[in-house]
Amino acid sequence: MSRFYLGDSSSSRSGDSDDDTLPYPAPLQRSDFLAPEFDPSKYLSTLRNRHQTLEDLRLELRSRSQLLSKELLDLVNANYQDFLGLGRSLNSGDEKVEEVRVGLLGFRKEVEGLRGKVAEREEEVRMAVEERVGIRKQIAVGRALMDYEARLALLESRLMVEGSGAAVPANDDTSESEEDTDDEDEEEEGTYGMPIARLRGNAEQYRLIHEVSSRVGEQHPFITAQAPRMAKVRSTLLMDLNNALKEARSAGKAGASRIVKILGIYADLDETAEAVNVLKSSQSK
Repeated sequence: MSRFYLGDSSSSRSGDSDDDTLPYPAPLQRSDFLAPEFDPSKYLSTLRNRHQTLEDLRLELRSRSQLLSKELLDLVNANYQDFLGLGRSLNSGDEKVEEVRVGLLGFRKEVEGLRGKVAEREEEVRMAVEERVGIRKQIAVGRALMDYEARLALLESRLMVEGSGAAVPANDDTSESEEDTDDEDEEEEGTYGMPIARLRGNAEQYRLIHEVSSRVGEQHPFITAQAPRMAKVRSTLLMDLNNALKEARSAGKAGASRIVKILGIYADLDETAEAVNVLKSSQSK
């Protein structure tokens, strides 16, 4: 059988024109077997158009397999020392892996210990901050209570509440300063019992005491203990305002401006109803 390849026109022309044998097919390409999705059945189905008998195809595949085996053997022989070194390194790999595993376990244990210490320290800091906030609140409450007591004692002394046990300090010039700041409003105060400025100052002091008690809390034990004193102060303050309003009412037109000012003080104390009652009682008389 003459052996020349398909597609080789020069070889086909050089052969005997009377030779009726088939041309020998081209060798199988190595790249065909290296395809990522190589499938033997599909590959063999593409070879049915080859001008080649089944036995010749088998012989060619066997020779290709033998060639690949020889190449693999040559590769192993050429890299024999490297293969031996790889085997020795793999033999001691388990020990190294165990060493790494033990080291990682120790590291994890240390991390967990540090995490626990950090959590404990965080809790200590949180409790210390809460304690500090609580102490600051207590200090603020204590200062407010001291302010409450000082203002209440001063107001008692100015109103001359009986049983207060407090006297007006020698350097207490509050009434004088109040009167000095309102000279125009007090041109006719000589005819009345108490200046408007003093009444307004007492009312303002009473209102400030209520603001302090609101900040501390009306249910605080100290605040509730001072309720009798506050009741005396309130009644005395209202009594002074009632007397002043009656005096201004009895003065007729001359006391009109004074009535307006006194009514304003009643409004500041939220005691407008008390003022209305006083006016009605004085009018009926």
